[in-house]
Amino acid sequence: MVPIGHVIGPFGILGWVKIAHYTDHLENLLDYPVWWLGKQSEDTWKAMNVVSYNIHDNRLTVAFEECCDRTQASQLKGMQIAVPRNQLPSLPETGEEGYYWSDLIGMNVLNLQQEEFGNVIGLLRTGANDVLQVRSMKEDQQERLVPFIDQVIVEVDLKTRKIIIDWGLDY
Repeated sequence: MVPIGHVIGPFGILGWVKIAHYTDHLENLLDYPVWWLGKQSEDTWKAMNVVSYNIHDNRLTVAFEECCDRTQASQLKGMQIAVPRNQLPSLPETGEEGYYWSDLIGMNVLNLQQEEFGNVIGLLRTGANDVLQVRSMKEDQQERLVPFIDQVIVEVDLKTRKIIIDWGLDY
């Protein structure tokens, strides 16, 4: 499963939910009439049919066939939205034409001085730009946030599972 968003929380009293997306364009989520909801850490997914949606001010709200009131919608808060990888457009393994966020999770992050930052544990969509969450593998388990922008990301190598960044350890 490849995460493409998550449920922010309920919207209204009729079972609608607000959605945060991990796609380049919000509308890309709507290409998939069936979404799989679950928690990635538990690796259990439930198919949910999208029956209606609304986009307002770059915010997506959806109604699922299986969810008919606010109580049920509240139980979906925090759930990841995913689709099977075989339903997504295939991308070359070189990464030259792009990659999915889920492909970056676990990759080792190094700067130009070959100083090791740690491994990618997640990505955040901040509005201005996306941000890598990198956790040190050292004793301190320090977490760093690194802007995922062209000025900082030098190379993403899917084959060696490394990301090279132009960023100092003291930032």
